[in-house]
Amino acid sequence: MGSKILITGAAGFIGFHLSKYLLKRGDTIIGIDNMNDYYDVSLKEARLSRLNQHRNFLFKGLDLKHKDGINRLFKKQDIDRVVHLAAQAGVRYSLENPHAYVDSNLVGFMNILEGCRNARVTHLVFASSSSVYGANTNMPFSVHDNVDHPVSLYGATKKANELMAHTYAWLFNLPCTGLRFFTVYGPFGRPDMALFLFTKAILEDRPISLFNYGNMKRDFTYIDDIVEGIVRVVDKIPGPDPGWNSDNPDPGKSSAPYRIYNIGNHNPVDLKYFVEVLEGCLGKKAKKELLPIQPGDVPETYADVDDLIADVNFKPETPIEVGVERFVKWYKEFYST
Repeated sequence: MGSKILITGAAGFIGFHLSKYLLKRGDTIIGIDNMNDYYDVSLKEARLSRLNQHRNFLFKGLDLKHKDGINRLFKKQDIDRVVHLAAQAGVRYSLENPHAYVDSNLVGFMNILEGCRNARVTHLVFASSSSVYGANTNMPFSVHDNVDHPVSLYGATKKANELMAHTYAWLFNLPCTGLRFFTVYGPFGRPDMALFLFTKAILEDRPISLFNYGNMKRDFTYIDDIVEGIVRVVDKIPGPDPGWNSDNPDPGKSSAPYRIYNIGNHNPVDLKYFVEVLEGCLGKKAKKELLPIQPGDVPETYADVDDLIADVNFKPETPIEVGVERFVKWYKEFYST
């Protein structure tokens, strides 16, 4: 018998792939999503239609900020574990619509925490982001570094999620694990992410925008690696770290049942090389528009994954040459290009 796992954002990019994996291994999935129009809803519907083919998948159309609906869900369903992936995503969009981030990422997460506490959920795994590192330039980014200098509201809400989860772990002994994802890509990926935007533009003979004049590096992480990392963490319920020292507090650990991990490829890739790989897979050159760096962006991300390796024996390793080729194959098939 598998576990009954609640996945928020089940119609989203990561939620879809994670749900497929867990259903295949025999778990029962309760998926919730508000199906908002931040990007093309038809892509979310396509993901959801595939999940609905599984008899052990139950979908509920719910918005995280609706406290009563979330409370009813936790009371009705005997949920073992929760993987909280739903959020208002996007660094640049947080400059345009900041209130959406408060509603979803703060109020919504509060409702999930309360649901987990009242239902005595055995493990809450939640999505954080590499954006929490903000103005940090010490590479690679480590979970043991201080992250008190966000440069985007999105990053600030994700740091707030980590603090909120730690509080519930401390006060209510709710085991919580936060996962800082690094530039996730792959089939069924988000249309607002670089790989999707670049692929679409190149195929339509439109220029692609390279910010910071193309001088960017990202720790691109393939979706299958992200899912494998999540699953291993879900199955490892954290306990208090007896070695944690309150006189010299380690941000990555705690005397509460709480942990933080990076999930990244540990291999930052130059954006210009990333475009070269994509051009090779498409068999077509890109028209490039070089632009200044955007507010909230950082020039480089690079994940230290030593803790992930030590605790769950996993390190993402899919090279971009393989991952980008798989994405392009999916894109051409899905959109019949």
